[in-house]
Amino acid sequence: MVCRTRLFVTHRPGRRGVRRGGHRHRPRPLPARPPPDRMTDTTMNETHLTEAMSLRRKPARPTTVRSTYRLQLRPDALTFTEARAIAEYLQQLGISHLYLSPILTAARGSTHGYDVTDPTTVAAALGGPLGLKALADEVRSRGMGLIVDLVPNHVGVADPRQNPWWWDVLRNGKESAFAHYFDIDWSPGNGAGGRLALPVLQGENDPAALTVDRSGPEPMLALHDLRFPIAPGTDGDNALRIHDKQHYRLVSWKAGVCTYRRFFAVSSLAAIRQEDPEVFDITHRELAAWCEHDLIDGVRIDHPDGLSYPATYLARLRRIIGPHRLLLVEKILANREPLDATLPVDGTTGYDALADVGGVLIDPAGEQTLTELSRRFAGHGSDRAWIGETEHRIKRAVAENLLAPEIRRLVAAIKRDAGAESFDTMALTNATIEVLAFMPVYRVDYAPLAGMTGAVIAEVEKRNSELTAPLSVLVAALAAEGETAMRFSQVCGAITAKSVEDTMFYQAARLVSLQEVGGNPARFGHSLNEFHLANSERAQRWPATMTTLSTHDTKRGEDVRARIGVLSQVAETWARAVESWHETLPSPDGATSLFLLQNMFGVWPADGRPASSVPGLRERLHMFAEKAIREAGVHTSWEEPDSEFESAVHAWLDAVIDGPVGIEIGDLVHELAPHAWSDALAQKLLQLCGPGIPDIYQGCELWEDSLVDPDNRRPVDFAARAGLLQSLTGTPALDTTGAAKMWIVAYALWLRRERPDCFVGGSYLPLFASGEHAGRLVAYARGRVGSEPEVLVAATRHSVGLGESGWGDTTLDLPEGNWTDRLTGHTFQGRARLEKLFARLPVALLVR
Repeated sequence: MVCRTRLFVTHRPGRRGVRRGGHRHRPRPLPARPPPDRMTDTTMNETHLTEAMSLRRKPARPTTVRSTYRLQLRPDALTFTEARAIAEYLQQLGISHLYLSPILTAARGSTHGYDVTDPTTVAAALGGPLGLKALADEVRSRGMGLIVDLVPNHVGVADPRQNPWWWDVLRNGKESAFAHYFDIDWSPGNGAGGRLALPVLQGENDPAALTVDRSGPEPMLALHDLRFPIAPGTDGDNALRIHDKQHYRLVSWKAGVCTYRRFFAVSSLAAIRQEDPEVFDITHRELAAWCEHDLIDGVRIDHPDGLSYPATYLARLRRIIGPHRLLLVEKILANREPLDATLPVDGTTGYDALADVGGVLIDPAGEQTLTELSRRFAGHGSDRAWIGETEHRIKRAVAENLLAPEIRRLVAAIKRDAGAESFDTMALTNATIEVLAFMPVYRVDYAPLAGMTGAVIAEVEKRNSELTAPLSVLVAALAAEGETAMRFSQVCGAITAKSVEDTMFYQAARLVSLQEVGGNPARFGHSLNEFHLANSERAQRWPATMTTLSTHDTKRGEDVRARIGVLSQVAETWARAVESWHETLPSPDGATSLFLLQNMFGVWPADGRPASSVPGLRERLHMFAEKAIREAGVHTSWEEPDSEFESAVHAWLDAVIDGPVGIEIGDLVHELAPHAWSDALAQKLLQLCGPGIPDIYQGCELWEDSLVDPDNRRPVDFAARAGLLQSLTGTPALDTTGAAKMWIVAYALWLRRERPDCFVGGSYLPLFASGEHAGRLVAYARGRVGSEPEVLVAATRHSVGLGESGWGDTTLDLPEGNWTDRLTGHTFQGRARLEKLFARLPVALLVR
């Protein structure tokens, strides 16, 4: 059995709180249901958007973006029609704008839309231009709006037949009218004899499987399910001989040869050249139409760091969308990296805020114990020293293997730009990789990072003086401000993403909730002062930036991270439990089990049910485990799967789920559930009322247990959520239903609608408690700039430590006036005792 201390529930739903000397107010009821949109259009035929727009007058522009709700559109579950159907629910929830995943034509069956195959059309599978127009009309009629997700860096080429541009390039080579759309190396020394290398062969026998498919209007080379065009005049009887005459060459994906720029190392996503005005114009034609006809109120730009010149691209984009529409970039900022204030954007998609909000709830007291636990099980502490060394090592390995084609092309550019064609290629490659491996940011050519490249090169030279000569060649090439500088920045981001998020974050095992996109697991949480200063700067510098807790790319959903974060408060208990479980059920690998146990703890049912009884949970855990151990790349990998190790991990996982270890995990989850819920509500309210525009990822208005994609892209039961919202009439209990979370989300969003000037562009005032447990409160006030605060947000942190004593003498001095908690109806004034403030819920939303 697990030896652990008794943990107490801090917040009891049945207790009633009162203000100092006062009465209690009932929270306001839900707003009346707004009338549905009766305007329908059955006369339009499917046509291009610009034609469809002229058939109906433009509705009035909605109010400023106050909040967004991310929808993962997919043809099989959530099209424009389904989005229209839930608009009423999202309006009642308080959302101002629907934030749509990519809506241009993507690969058939795509469940995410980032593999766009035709950037010139709205996806017919989602409802086409008329479906988009109908959705825009629907939300406009409700005073809401749309934000769209744009993918400018790459297009999908997994099935060449679905991408007409790519198909034409394969057929006609450099003479194709679309050849300049793609970033292709046609040079004789490109590793494919000057041809376009396609890394699609799975094994040595694949070339023998090539045949000619003559079933359609044109002959095609066939490789299993794939089809490739045959250039005019090159047809014949022998498939291999035909292949040898093409402008492309099919190669093994293990050969390290790829002659076109990709999205990271994903060969099925080919980068396009937005720096070419023709490419920019045609890929933004639909966006321009949406803006011209006032369909959208903002744009989210996917992966701008992959572009040749992000700043130039964003400036052109701003001219298209105008000065008032929201422009957000998926920019992952490194530790303490500022967002470039010279960019014409309103902010990021919110990973920086995610790290701040989650970090302030981590208890630093657990750092040493969890570090030692990691050392015992993983052989390292996942601490700052290990993070730095491991990041450098993995970056070198990624550059030398996965991104070898990109490195070869970069080195060739360095030689040309530096006029050093005869310089030793191996030495120059080694020096370039070493500099890239020490780069602490995704991309170094943003204005605030001026001088960083020089500093890194100086450090590399200091470490290894033998690299002085090749570093001089690199410096000369970078100074030329040509192709080298562009490719250096592009490759830098790809190496960082593949090394840190996609590899190291699956190897570190100290506290996995810290291993999130844009996070820094070397920092074990944030202090209150750090949190408040970050919020204050956000309010002043980036008032309309997006903030988020969950996205389609997060490694774990917000409530899973919150529950795992509680382990920092009970580090000794967790360490003893892990040691006991390892004795009961030895695992195939200590680091793997420590990593997976935390994630299992994060998603285990909190209602006492065994995990084996939850539909689909076992399968989801197995899928996550397989992805995690392959991404980690220590014992197995996507490139070289070790079936023996993977089978052992799957067997261990089943033994955990079905055996005594699973029972004890369930007991611990049940015991800590109130504290996990406390942290989940705290981070949600802190995000919703903090500086910036909060985004709610689909379904996250209730408890959610998502792991990494594709788990976090599962369809959402909106009917159940709409029904629950309608049924809420009083402060819900803090329980497994998640009703308390929806209650908080709705009241926070309604307040943003009621007093918008207090939030986007409003003031931010840190508040601090007094007394024994002052450090367990995080609170701030919002208001109109230049006026007294009108809204006060208070949330519990480190709640486990309150189990024995409660809040005791801890108080919060409220600004002058009478303050009513919108969540409970209780009113307060003057010096509020926190045991009263948090009598019903671990958070409070006070309004003057």
